[in-house]
Amino acid sequence: MSEEKDMSCYVCIMCGYIYDPEVGDPYQGHDPGTAFADLPEEWLCPLCFVGKEEFEVVQD
Repeated sequence: MSEEKDMSCYVCIMCGYIYDPEVGDPYQGHDPGTAFADLPEEWLCPLCFVGKEEFEVVQD
C-alpha cells in the first residue's frame, strides 16, 4: 500500500506567493511534482525570503 503525498498548494502569509507542487520551484532547483513537505527545511520563499514556517495550506 503506497502512501499518498500531500500535493496541496501553500501560500506565503508574508507576500502571497503560492508554492504549487505541480510547478515546483525551478529558481531554486526543485522539480515539478515536489511536495511542499519534501522541500528542504532551509528552503525560502523566492519572493520575500521567509522560511517554510510562514506558509499555510491553500484552502479550496
